[in-house]
Amino acid sequence: MTDSTSLRSPDDEDFDLCAENYDEQLNKGLSISGESKEFFAMERIQWLKRRFHQLGFAPNQCLDFGCGTGTATPYFYEDLGIGSVTGTDPSEASLTIAREEWKQYGAKFILPDSIGEGCFDLAFCNGVFHHIDPANRADAVKQVFNGLRSGGYFAFWENNPWNPLTRLAMSRVPFDADAIMLWPFEARTLLRKGGFEIAKTDYRFFFPKPLAKLRPLEPSLSWCVMGAQYLVLARKP
Repeated sequence: MTDSTSLRSPDDEDFDLCAENYDEQLNKGLSISGESKEFFAMERIQWLKRRFHQLGFAPNQCLDFGCGTGTATPYFYEDLGIGSVTGTDPSEASLTIAREEWKQYGAKFILPDSIGEGCFDLAFCNGVFHHIDPANRADAVKQVFNGLRSGGYFAFWENNPWNPLTRLAMSRVPFDADAIMLWPFEARTLLRKGGFEIAKTDYRFFFPKPLAKLRPLEPSLSWCVMGAQYLVLARKP
């Protein structure tokens, strides 16, 4: 098992320090879109629901890798029908907030070195790997891979370097100041080297709130590399 300290990036202590005003900082960046973090969290899970329906896949045990304060937690239960969620993060201050915020759901929030092996049929992360030192990313993928059962999926969401508004939004968020973004091909290569099979790459979030009437077009644009985020859906053989 990889020790959680080896996966800590130089700014993990910053996440401990900013846990109390994390939402404020994040929403400062997201304000460019006109939407809140809850909007994006819900939409990511709704998109996964769409893809899993197409695959005939119904996950029950979910690992939220790099969960932060647990924003996605209610959507796993309410929209994806997950039975059990375990969130993990190297920031103990963030985990403390998550435990209090989402205690009604019965989700668990733990440090990364407490992840069991072969326990989950879905792993999820959002905007996590750009905060992990590139030298430690393979170890993080290994940790997720080991945590999944055979046939399980890793839903790997990241901010898209192709999108200039994404870069602008990140520049407005203090804890993203030292982030090292991953290009989609880098993410796929990282996951393949970690033993995963790539099932799908999707691009999402093309239209800010003033253009919300155009959002019904987004499913037909999932191939277009200019979405604000991308999803690499990877499967453990």
